[in-house]
Amino acid sequence: MPGVIAMRVSRIRHFPHNPCLSTARARYARMQAYVYKSQRKADTFVYLAARDDFARLPEPLRTQLGDLAFVLEVALTPERKLAREDVDVVRTNLAARGFHIQFPPQPDPTVLPDA
Repeated sequence: MPGVIAMRVSRIRHFPHNPCLSTARARYARMQAYVYKSQRKADTFVYLAARDDFARLPEPLRTQLGDLAFVLEVALTPERKLAREDVDVVRTNLAARGFHIQFPPQPDPTVLPDA
């Protein structure tokens, strides 16, 4: 059709849950994650595959976490390092469930508290 401009949407390629991608290519594709901090549970973060898509979270979990405050948007690639999480686990959970929960680190039982 004359006057119609065809635009290629390259962003679709960056999501591993895109059925158009083979699993091998999807494993190495870039994935966006949106990170939120729980206002009720200290050091607890929620990674979402889509911004503000809180419907993905089960209702009991949403109730426990309370209000969620947006912290950052991050591109997850296999090369990226996260402070407390394995990026492959986060990517797998985002692709399968649409969310990933990062709980506070557990105290090391071998370390004695300062007296």
